[in-house]
Amino acid sequence: MIVTPATTAAALAAKAATATIPIVFGVGGDPVQLGLVASLNRPGGNATGLNFFTIELMAKRMQLLRELVPAAKRVAVLINPTDRSFEMTLRDVEAAAIGQQVVAIEAATGREIDAAFESLEREKVADALFVSGGAFFAARRAQLAILAARYALPAIYSQRLFVEVGGLMSYGTSFADNWRQVGLYTGRVLKGAKPADLPVSQSTKFELVINLNTARALRLEVPPTLLARADEVIE
Repeated sequence: MIVTPATTAAALAAKAATATIPIVFGVGGDPVQLGLVASLNRPGGNATGLNFFTIELMAKRMQLLRELVPAAKRVAVLINPTDRSFEMTLRDVEAAAIGQQVVAIEAATGREIDAAFESLEREKVADALFVSGGAFFAARRAQLAILAARYALPAIYSQRLFVEVGGLMSYGTSFADNWRQVGLYTGRVLKGAKPADLPVSQSTKFELVINLNTARALRLEVPPTLLARADEVIE
């Protein structure tokens, strides 16, 4: 069997490679829209797994960013144009922007990330930053956290990994819990269950993580109500 626990690109590559070998995936987008399964309740093919709602949580992240930086009227959205879900990401962020202007910034390499931040600083078009999900940005999390601090841009991310390396705030599903769920499904398939008969599971554990040291460095006062709701505060 093939297990792709955390990236949409890997799940799509596995699905394109075989229609017979069982696949257990973990993806951030809708598996039906991605073409991985026929339906959530009855996948109907050789693949099943977990949807961890990276895309569906856009509105909640925008709400949290507004709570932390209420004066931010212009929000830059960093997207990876090679990600199949980037158009959906941008659309959902724009829909969740209440009284805010959304500026799309694209980057698909480390150099392009540097150039994106330089452009934001030069053109003064953003008061805050929304970093979309995806394996590429997760791999570049240290670079993103350093640049956000250098250019004094309050930023929100999709995973706690970013906050652990100095990012300001994240909200998303617990990836440790996600991987356990993918592991459970893998065990069921190895014991004889058919992916076609296993409904796609959905994440149930979400976490808000705030780096208070980063907030202080940015001279941001984190509202007590936001701190009270955080699952972890890094000091």
